[in-house]
Amino acid sequence: MSARGGGAALVLAALVLGAVLASIGAATPAAPVARLASAVTTPVTGTLTGPTLLPTSGNGTYQINATGGPAFSDGTKVGNLTWHASLNAANTSGISLTPSSGNLTGTSAAIANLSLSGNAQTLTLKVLVSSVYGKENQSTNLSLTISIVVPYVVSAEIVNGAGTTVLAFPVLIALDGTTVGSVTVPSLAPGANYTLSFRYASGGLSVGEHTFSLSLSNEHGLVRFANGETTYSTSFYVSAGPTSYTWWYVAGIVTFFGVLFIYASRVAARRSGQVRK
Repeated sequence: MSARGGGAALVLAALVLGAVLASIGAATPAAPVARLASAVTTPVTGTLTGPTLLPTSGNGTYQINATGGPAFSDGTKVGNLTWHASLNAANTSGISLTPSSGNLTGTSAAIANLSLSGNAQTLTLKVLVSSVYGKENQSTNLSLTISIVVPYVVSAEIVNGAGTTVLAFPVLIALDGTTVGSVTVPSLAPGANYTLSFRYASGGLSVGEHTFSLSLSNEHGLVRFANGETTYSTSFYVSAGPTSYTWWYVAGIVTFFGVLFIYASRVAARRSGQVRK
């Protein structure tokens, strides 16, 4: 073979080898793109928020949020951000958190609902947040201490003594002039009654006289208390408890049970053609 012929053969062999290598490269899956060295990551951080004082047999809603760590690159979520919760207390029987784990987007909070038993105690809600990308993993711990106390209870018997159905209406509850909650009374047929109950968790009221007040928004003008007014109140006295008691036990000792009577009545005849709100 001549030198010229040999050179052509070498060129042809090189072209064939290049084509084979190119086909092999095309058939091989691409490797995961590595994080750029210049990418900015921040430590994983989070928040756990919700009520820290709840009544026995009560409920509480908690928000979990987090961001940062390997799951984020230059502020963009590229990995997984998860959370797992646990409950620590002297007696966790009858206590549940739903859900107890989940994923986080980094932009909106996860919601967990806590349901309590009848035990007065201190409960610690712990949440482990993990930020993961590939083989990188970073976590942080969040916690919240919750005092579960025997509540003050305000109850009232609502009687519809009117000759007409009364639509649902809210009753506002205030303690010493400050609104602490509300209860919605359902629609009541003539002669029907309803027992209103409101449970107020307190870290302990000061020694002396205190007043629970109920008030009506009077949306449809058909409801009055037994005194003919839109407000009704009752007072009770809190005495000093032994200093050796824990504060939630003292709150339980001075628990107030108030029985109030509310009557629904048609306070004024509707004018012909008046629109009912």
